Amino acid sequence: MVVTGYVKDRILYLNLSGEMDECSSREARARCDRLIDENINAQKIIINLSDVAFMDSTGIGFLIGRYKKAARLNLPLYIRQPNFAADKILNLSGIYSIIPKAE
Repeated sequence: MVVTGYVKDRILYLNLSGEMDECSSREARARCDRLIDENINAQKIIINLSDVAFMDSTGIGFLIGRYKKAARLNLPLYIRQPNFAADKILNLSGIYSIIPKAE
């Protein structure tokens, strides 16, 4: 899992690529949290999942953890461009009720 991030117009974009599973989630979690901590002046966070090839339930836990961190900082969090398989898992989990899709 590769995590990159940048800020544009006070929005923190976190781009994930690769596979989100038990093996990769620890490092991705640490990298995302570090980027969030370094950019607490952002107005919102968008996690781009367009390059995530595989996601299991670990990915849901990862997203909920980032949601909780963002909520503690009063930063809204959004999910952008999950692929078909990830979108199906996220829909079934009900995660969009707490983390909406970015338009």
